[in-house]
Amino acid sequence: MVASQFVKTGLAISCITSTNTNVHLHMRIVVGLSGGVDSSVAALKLVEQGHEVIGMFMRNWHDESVTISDECPWIDDSNDAMLVADQLGIPFQVIDLSAEYKERIVEYMFTEYEAGRTPNPDVLCNREIKFDLFLKAALKIGADAVATGHYCRKDQTASGEHRLLAGADSNKDQSYFLCQLTQDQLSKAIFPIGELEKPDLRVIAKDAGLPTADKKDSQGLCFIGKVRLPDFLQQQLRVKIGDIIEIPADHEVFSKSRETLEERAEAYDYNSDMGSKVGEHQGAHFYTIGQRKGLNVGGKPEPLFVIGTDVNTNTIYVGCGDSHPGLLRDAIFVQNDEIHWVQPSCKLATGESREYSLRFRYRQPLQSGRIMKSENGLYLLFDKPQKGIASGQFATWYDGDALIGSGPIA
Repeated sequence: MVASQFVKTGLAISCITSTNTNVHLHMRIVVGLSGGVDSSVAALKLVEQGHEVIGMFMRNWHDESVTISDECPWIDDSNDAMLVADQLGIPFQVIDLSAEYKERIVEYMFTEYEAGRTPNPDVLCNREIKFDLFLKAALKIGADAVATGHYCRKDQTASGEHRLLAGADSNKDQSYFLCQLTQDQLSKAIFPIGELEKPDLRVIAKDAGLPTADKKDSQGLCFIGKVRLPDFLQQQLRVKIGDIIEIPADHEVFSKSRETLEERAEAYDYNSDMGSKVGEHQGAHFYTIGQRKGLNVGGKPEPLFVIGTDVNTNTIYVGCGDSHPGLLRDAIFVQNDEIHWVQPSCKLATGESREYSLRFRYRQPLQSGRIMKSENGLYLLFDKPQKGIASGQFATWYDGDALIGSGPIA
């Protein structure tokens, strides 16, 4: 193992002026090695470019009681990251951010679910952990930038503003997860694999003999692994038996006129008198809009989907079939203090609107629509109704490949 000895090189961060994330100056770069193939190839490419590369693994979680043991246990991931660093001949460290992760990410998850909202911990992990605490730790040891294995790219405009771009592999694009990054964070971020297709990346890893070349992708929470979400949430959110109410598709609530932007962006307001009880659940805070699994209600001509939750009355509302009107909305709203502009130059003034491509969940195909700035916040208006919109999800708007801004749905 190469000795972990850090000496400030005094080199300045380069100015990236194209969609290619290759960095042209020789820099000291800390790579977030996760133990997966993506970050391994990211480190490999930077070493091949002649940079001084340091591998660092983030330890963010200790409680293995809710982690599915054969899905990304952190000890195995850390060992894999160390093997990659050893093969590449770069220094390697483990940084323990578990206390901060619990405070900033886990508590956020509990708070959001308890309030009946649907959080995205991966978005927050990138904003609060990888490109805040991890970045600061890298800068303290003299790094000029941090690199990750995200499938995304960046460039700069003529005025010097950084743009966050979708990855070249549309099937793996992870720009959505970085939708809360600031200009300062982007200025110190490098995405070495953003131009690669996943199959090509696997070939590169195999040709280089990287020990992670055939390792399957993690599907779990950011740097935790795959968890049993009910077990995870029940650490703080208690089981609470409540009613499952089915709302018929022809109920008058769905035929009422919703003409104003405010009305269109509001979730439907249900009550138990609108339908019939079809079962019981273990806590409204464990469910989200559009959810199908975990209802355990049979005997219906089509599957039931969650169309609403009320944590105050502990009631879940469901509809039969994936075309139920309760699943559909064509507008969402982001409050003023929650609007985040990745590209501040694109900010809208009150009353302005602009056409953009829209997305409110990872891997959702971009949807045509526009955004409109009101006095109280920002409306996202879809050309076609969308399924499964839930408060707490991050709404994003794109101009072509460029992610312009984001914010949690009210």
